[in-house]
Amino acid sequence: MTTPDSDSLLAEQLLRLTRRVHRIQKRHLQQSGLGVTPAQARLLRTLAHCDSPPRMADLAARLEVVPRAVTTLVDGLEASGMARRAPDPTNRRVIRIELTEGGRKALRELRGARVSAAEEILDPLTTLEREVLSGLLDALVGGETVDHGPGPEREGKPDRRRGPEGERGGIC
Repeated sequence: MTTPDSDSLLAEQLLRLTRRVHRIQKRHLQQSGLGVTPAQARLLRTLAHCDSPPRMADLAARLEVVPRAVTTLVDGLEASGMARRAPDPTNRRVIRIELTEGGRKALRELRGARVSAAEEILDPLTTLEREVLSGLLDALVGGETVDHGPGPEREGKPDRRRGPEGERGGIC
């Protein structure tokens, strides 16, 4: 049975771990030399999970940010050749955001940086402890979006990704 003090301690530990994960991922991102911010990396991963190129408003909703923030992120990715704006074929007033080949290449490199960061964080744990932690984290995140990144390593594994509407893929 948990107590308010133990719940408070767990909450603090989770917050400290989250901050550590972000610090380590940011360091690995910087070491990758791609010049991608954590927010841009998140946008690239979101684009990779969309079935078709989304509108800016779709991305803003998916990322839970204001549309202006998405515009700034897309500007940066477009300047670096990782994404592009394209007119919607059925409505010329609508602009869609597409992942470019440069963006797909960056995603592969970013995935490597994320894996390296995870290995660094999980290094003190045994295989059994990692399996237990994975089960506990699955129980805590429930139906939230789980970003596994692109790649064949997902083949044969259960897909727990859920969008804001609770459906696979969400808004995109």
